[in-house]
Formats: sequence, structure tokens, C-alpha cells
Amino acid sequence: MTPIRPRRSALYMPGSNARAIDKAKTLTADVVIFDLEDAVAPDAKAQAREQVCSAVKAGGYGQRELVIRINALETPWGEADLAAAVAAAPDAILVPKVSSAEPLAAVGLRLRKLGAAERTKVWAMIETPLAILRAESIASAAHDVDTRLACFVMGTNDLAKDTRARLLPGRAAMLPWLMTALAAARAHGIDILDGVYNDLSDTEGFRTECEQGRDCGFDGKTVIHPDQIAAANEIFAPSAGEIESARTIVAAFEQPENAGKGAISLNGRMVERLHAEMAKRTLALAEAITKLAQ
Repeated sequence: MTPIRPRRSALYMPGSNARAIDKAKTLTADVVIFDLEDAVAPDAKAQAREQVCSAVKAGGYGQRELVIRINALETPWGEADLAAAVAAAPDAILVPKVSSAEPLAAVGLRLRKLGAAERTKVWAMIETPLAILRAESIASAAHDVDTRLACFVMGTNDLAKDTRARLLPGRAAMLPWLMTALAAARAHGIDILDGVYNDLSDTEGFRTECEQGRDCGFDGKTVIHPDQIAAANEIFAPSAGEIESARTIVAAFEQPENAGKGAISLNGRMVERLHAEMAKRTLALAEAITKLAQ
């Protein structure tokens, strides 16, 4: 099984806010996304780039996954952002507004020319109507080693803006697009993170949307405030009951009498070997979360 990295909560941090960048060292988010794009005004782009890349180089963030969201290459800041990010060597570089596989190929070419560290992966924002229509093609870029594509990040606010869909409780309009992107990600073996929840005062609404995202199959949720981290971490982690059930299923299939069986009866229900594989993943995720907290 491919090693699992918990991505239950991914906190956006504005790259122009030096205090926030430093505070991220003390927060329990699995992922910190240092934002050079939407959260930074044009006249602050250069300063934000310097602050973020210096912070990533300096370290001090423990086992948190560090991601730098650059401006698109066609903007006045994109090329400089990418070069500086490569030099800082984060865990991943997040490319905004990916509407086809071409921008990922362009980023991959530059990563190779710049000598980017092998550990630095590429994540893609899925936030336009074209991105949804081309989700499978974009995800398939993960098979090209040069693109380094490892994760989709849903940009639901931009998607709502471009489609004129309303972001209402339950996300009825958004769900088909979310699931299209999720199916594409899973088909090509990459992770996918749910979009943000805008109402910081509505804690119950946030929990409900996290639960929806978890049940849909997302690996975690992007968040915009530290107060949202704890709930995302809790909801996207296996519960004690799920862990115990997974242990029971794995143990049952490890019994000699079940070695050659594709399905067994366990506690009054039929359990297939595919459930054992799912259970192993649950246990691996739980173990990875425990290690992350140490």
C-alpha cells in the first residue's frame, strides 16, 4: 500500500501576513497552504513571495505538509513565484485555475529545468467550469512523471462565481461537480481536498459540510481560519468504532481458514476481501495520524 499522508485539514495562510505565517508553526493543521494568489494584493505580491519562501526554507513547521500556492504562469508574478517556490522546496506547489492538462505540463517542464527537489509535488486547483468538464483529462496528467501531480484542491468559491450557482446548505448545485472531480482523482490515484466553508460563525454548518465531504470520499477540507481545524481533523479521521471494526475485519481474513476465501461471514454480515483492503487503509490512516501528532 502507498504510504498515506493525512490531509484532513489544509489551512490557507495569506503570504503577505508575516504574523500568520509564523503562527502556522503552532497550529494543528495537517497542511499549510501559503497563498501568493487570491489572498495577496498586487502591490504586495513580491513581499509575500519573499516572506513565504524564506519561511519554508527556514522550517520549524514540524511534520506539517507545506504547500505554496503560486500565481498562474501567465500572470506578471507566476514565473517568479514558481522559481522562488522551487528554491524553497516545499512539499508541493499549488497551481491555480487549472482548466486543462497543459498548465501542469508547463509547470512540470519548468520544475525539471529549475532542478526542483524530487519531494516537491504539484497540486491543482479545480475551480472553473472547464476544469470540471476536463477533470479526467487533468487527473490523467498524474501518470506523466514530469507533472508530479499528486492532489486536486476544489475551489468552490470560484466555481460558484463562474457558474452563478448559489452556495446553499447541502450544496445541491455543487455536488455533481464535486463528485465528478473526485471520481477523476480516484481514477488516476491522486488525493482530493474539499472546498472552503465561508461562514466562520456557523460552526454547525461547517461540521455538517465536513461530514458531507467525508461521506463523499474527500481526503480532507481546505479551511480559512484556525478555528476550523479541530473539527476537520476530527471528522476526516477514522472514529474509534471504525478503527475497531477495521481491526476485526483484517484479523478475520488473516485466520488460516479464511486465507483462500473471497468473502466470509463476520458478526452476522457478509464481508468481502475488498472490505479487508478498505479496513487496511483505515488502519494505515489512523496510524499516520498518530505519528503526525507525536
